[in-house]
Amino acid sequence: MKGFNNRTLGLLAATALTAVSTAASAQAPAISDDVIRIGVIEDMSGVYADITGIGAVTAAQMAIDEVGGKVLGKSVELVYADHQNKPDIAASIARKWFDEGKVDAILDVASSSPALAVIEIAKDKGKIITLSSPGSTRITNENCGPYVVHWAYDTYAIAQSTGQALAKQGFDTWYFVTADYAFGHGLQEQATRIVTENKGRVLGSVKVPVGTTDFASPLLTAQSSRAKVVALANAGSDTINSIKQAAQFGLTQSGQKLATLGGFIHDVHGLGLQEAQGLTITEASYWDTNDETRAWSKKFFDKVKSMPNMLQTGTYSSVVHYLKAVEAAKTDETAAVMKAMRETPVNDLFYKNGKIRPDGRMVHDMNLYEVKKPSESKAPWDYYKLLATIPGEQAFQPLAASTCSLVKR
Repeated sequence: MKGFNNRTLGLLAATALTAVSTAASAQAPAISDDVIRIGVIEDMSGVYADITGIGAVTAAQMAIDEVGGKVLGKSVELVYADHQNKPDIAASIARKWFDEGKVDAILDVASSSPALAVIEIAKDKGKIITLSSPGSTRITNENCGPYVVHWAYDTYAIAQSTGQALAKQGFDTWYFVTADYAFGHGLQEQATRIVTENKGRVLGSVKVPVGTTDFASPLLTAQSSRAKVVALANAGSDTINSIKQAAQFGLTQSGQKLATLGGFIHDVHGLGLQEAQGLTITEASYWDTNDETRAWSKKFFDKVKSMPNMLQTGTYSSVVHYLKAVEAAKTDETAAVMKAMRETPVNDLFYKNGKIRPDGRMVHDMNLYEVKKPSESKAPWDYYKLLATIPGEQAFQPLAASTCSLVKR
């Protein structure tokens, strides 16, 4: 070792150790702040609390628990908040989470208006956002983004399945009772398109504020229109209240068909089969599909005392897929994780062979169900019978029709 003194040898050893450490760091999983932190912003106390709320939070946590709470040896943490159905509050929460809370991705936001507000924050911050609870097609059209994914359903898929089936059965005149926000507007717009494509007519519509308890005036107006179908373009307690009051006014007894365009199994449970029987409802999942879904749903029920709907199973599915993508990418860096999410088919208990399109639409099959008669139900929450499965390519808006700027023409 001629020409090297002890000090020189010490420096060389330190340099070698640094190089080894740097190489090891380059190979180690690049998890920001050593925690994979995801968030969901739900309606925890308002009109959509039953169909999103603690159920969506629980579904997300169950997905995390299934991987032992860790990915790549790093802890996975879940944060959640109540946006009170106010877009400004939702946006403020998202901004604070990204700027101060070190949240890597938001994997659901309940209701379309708050969701659209949060999308813009996520796009600005370059963060992943997946959405199962809102239904607006704006998410994969004018509000799309490279890291925005619409997961469980949208108004196009619901209207396509329900509207086409009824129109083909001769129900060719419609009147809409519509929730006055993006979700309701989208349902009415999509259903109107389908009805007119099938040579039907829309005789009128009325827009009702979210959270309305008295539907007497809009329902009586719909009844007097003599439309063959009175379509409820709403959700949550709005759907339950409007169906109950329609029964009180004898709307269906007078020969009109009551169609819910935003119904969920929780609505059927709230109504009871006596009032809900015969309704058609489109959902992406049903808890009673097979042994696996029944086993998972029993665990879910033990935690929240209800069975899951597609908004909640969608949140579970998106968290499962996100965590798989983090593991595959070996990082929680946004672009790398989204690349893995797009390249990997979505396969879990509830969603099979799904794929994320360039516009952010996660395409999968949808199911049209009819609510059972009381005599057909064998147990609590045994409410649906399957009428049809609609392939994803038929259920969702064609990619060619998307106005998303990311779609190559």
